[in-house]
Amino acid sequence: MNFAAALRRELAERARLYAQAEQLPHCLSYGESPIPCFEPFSDGSLHGNFLPASYKAIQANPEWRRRLMKVHTLGRRSFPATDRGRWMELDTCTSSDALLMNIFCHPSVSRRGALNNLTASDRVPLRFGYRARVPLLSGGLDRTEIDLKAGNTLMEAKLTESDFQACPKRTLDAYRDFHAVFDFRRLPQTADRFLSYQLIRNVLAAYSLNCSFRVVVDARRPDLIDAWYEVVSCVDPFELRTELKISTWQEIARMLPATMQKFLGDKYGIFGGNSLFPNFTFAGSGVVKSALSVQL
Repeated sequence: MNFAAALRRELAERARLYAQAEQLPHCLSYGESPIPCFEPFSDGSLHGNFLPASYKAIQANPEWRRRLMKVHTLGRRSFPATDRGRWMELDTCTSSDALLMNIFCHPSVSRRGALNNLTASDRVPLRFGYRARVPLLSGGLDRTEIDLKAGNTLMEAKLTESDFQACPKRTLDAYRDFHAVFDFRRLPQTADRFLSYQLIRNVLAAYSLNCSFRVVVDARRPDLIDAWYEVVSCVDPFELRTELKISTWQEIARMLPATMQKFLGDKYGIFGGNSLFPNFTFAGSGVVKSALSVQL
């Protein structure tokens, strides 16, 4: 089963119904399976893809606000023209970055310390789109972008992305610490490419920065969960391996205020689960039932 495609369909249907119910400005992408894309209200006070309190906090922080300006590379081809001129990546209902910022930028989350156990400390600075600058054998630094650096924790957020990407083997051989960190013979790979490149690169970033690393995925994506454990099992340094963690959006939802839980349930079908491997059939909160009915 294509878990990414199934989740994308569910999120699109939920977002469409959510936009209609809340009368939010949005459009649908071209193609057989249209994806809703939200835009800010004309006065700039609200954005349909964000909770009001999260959006207000993002707008008030210049670094966070810049993240909203990340241009959607396929926007002009995939969506109708907009008065703004360009669609942004965080406008789309399937954006994992938008989901991440909805949660972590919400004022009540920081006030309550609801996610302290994910960042190992209280009220840490949040840096979205962090440039990790991982060392290369050449003496240079790469431009690896981490979705979120929260104190000494690096986070990679995933939702409907098909996988963790692949790269030519020579790309990873160019990293200074690659062979010190990984048993490369056991990594998922083809004859000329390493799979799960993003995870491998982010683990190298955590190693060079002396940080922990956490990937956040949807519990309805067992394929991404499997990919994570494949990579972690190939990490040699024991101390580093203990700093590599995985969470699901469903687990995070359990820690959040009731208003956020309702938003996540209605718009994303994310309901607090009790396990990393829940029953993937979720009853909706009155919006739409899950398109997935997979049992592990």
